[in-house]
Amino acid sequence: MASGEPLPDGIILWTRLAPDPLDPVRPGGMPGRAAAVRWEIAEDEKLTRVVQSGEASAWPDRAHSVHVRVAGLRPGREYFYRFSVDGHESPVGRTRTAPDPGSTAPVRFAVASGQRYEEGRFTALRHLAAERPDVVVHLGGYMYAGATERSGPDAYVRPLESEAECTTLAAYRNRYATYRTDPDLRAAHAAAPWLPVLDDHEVREGCAGARPGDGSSPAAFLKRRAAAFKAYFEHMPLRVRPTGASLRVHRWRPYCRVADLLLLDTRQHRDGDDMLGAEQEEWLRTRLTSGTARWRVLVQPAFFSPRGLTDGDPTGWDAFPRSRARVLADAPEGLVVLSGDAGDGWAGDLRADLADPESRAVGVEFSTASVSAAPRVGPQAVLDRDPCLRLATDRRGYLTCTADMDGFRAEFRAVDHVDRPDAPVSTVARYEIADGRLRRLEAE
Repeated sequence: MASGEPLPDGIILWTRLAPDPLDPVRPGGMPGRAAAVRWEIAEDEKLTRVVQSGEASAWPDRAHSVHVRVAGLRPGREYFYRFSVDGHESPVGRTRTAPDPGSTAPVRFAVASGQRYEEGRFTALRHLAAERPDVVVHLGGYMYAGATERSGPDAYVRPLESEAECTTLAAYRNRYATYRTDPDLRAAHAAAPWLPVLDDHEVREGCAGARPGDGSSPAAFLKRRAAAFKAYFEHMPLRVRPTGASLRVHRWRPYCRVADLLLLDTRQHRDGDDMLGAEQEEWLRTRLTSGTARWRVLVQPAFFSPRGLTDGDPTGWDAFPRSRARVLADAPEGLVVLSGDAGDGWAGDLRADLADPESRAVGVEFSTASVSAAPRVGPQAVLDRDPCLRLATDRRGYLTCTADMDGFRAEFRAVDHVDRPDAPVSTVARYEIADGRLRRLEAE
């Protein structure tokens, strides 16, 4: 179960019926017919003050997943929910609506990315859940569709149900089902509503725009992408369902007068030297220039600052300098970029001239370390190339952020290890934005 896409008056509640998640014949071990699912949402954790309830149908062509659109809730409030079917009850989940548009109350959100099942435990998500943020933003790498072939001393930490690369709807469904068996991931979903974006990992490593990335035909790639998007929707608390091989990822989620969360799609619309595509870029630039929130927060997977590694790692904005320049040209005061994908954690200033650390500050970037996926670049290699970066860490973890009308603060939280469970968590570094620039605080 999970919740997501919070609005001031509503939320999406999600569940999937799967008594046998990895059944090789029937998806989730369910019969080929619809099932009636009861849902209820309340003001207290014991569900004694139920405010709404109802019944939804779980259909086999949607892998018996359910997306309930709950409206008529109160803004900025904590709620608790539960599903039941045929006498079986789910655990109780916590969710929270977005605040009233006129509110100036602080916003607390957590940031996660890169949770590769076979490369490590999701202990970081257990600690994230314990912090009970207002919302979790997930920056891609929720699931990795690639093959797993390591053996010997470099073998993966834990096996998947199949080592083959996902190419069919059944394979994508089973990969998500495996991830959802992880108790730490389930805890993070049960602790707060989610706002996710996706990267290439959920489809195929290296795919971008209409380019398959594996030598297959465009038609075969679109068929595969349609399967990947369908499985993604079936396992995530989203408001919008895919249309064939297309899924609208970019969207605006306002958090009162404090923050506009602008969720971006940096994969699906890439074309030549254009990162976002014309329609999405126009939408973003309009939101950046017309918004009135204290902070404009870009929520997206790709590393934004210069890395100088486009020859061997053309995944970030370095490969799209003109797109990046157009975004920065419209950057208002209070721009914050949240990034994932690379595996390492970074913090740095964004400058009018990205190669000159003394040029005018136009924003700040925080790139979260991955939950478990191994880093692909290495922190020192990036520090050597970007004079505006202040921090680089290769420890697994997540970010916690607090934004209000007076400031924006971020903590890099890290676990000691991912090769076995129950790792403790600690704060690697704490930052605040002061006068448009990063200022490091003493770690607690």
